[in-house]
Amino acid sequence: MDRTLVICKPDAVERGLVGEIVSRLERKGLQLAAAELRLIDPDLAAEHYAEHAGKPFYNELVAFITRSPALLMVVEGPADTWQVVRGLMGATNPAEALPGTIRGDLATTVTENLVHGSDSPAAAEREIKLFFPELAPA
Repeated sequence: MDRTLVICKPDAVERGLVGEIVSRLERKGLQLAAAELRLIDPDLAAEHYAEHAGKPFYNELVAFITRSPALLMVVEGPADTWQVVRGLMGATNPAEALPGTIRGDLATTVTENLVHGSDSPAAAEREIKLFFPELAPA
């Protein structure tokens, strides 16, 4: 089974959309290997968003992901799970996301776009290790 990380961001939890998002993943045929509602601390957020350090939006990004609990999930599928998840999520900017995608149907702004999904196999491995070290390959 192929795995990727998905985060229902604080806005998804606050708006009560976690069930809808998980349901869309499951209806697609993906399975949850792990899930935990947790408050992401600033150090973990900084490590997660390290590639954005120094960019103008970095502090806002860290403040957003740490403001309230998020649902962290490891999602499994047969192959290229990260690509399947990214397709379900839709474009980062909800104004550009197609109808039928999570962001196209439910999100309204780029800064609060409900969901994160790993953007490559390498990112999936790094992010799973970061948030669920017990599931990372040896």
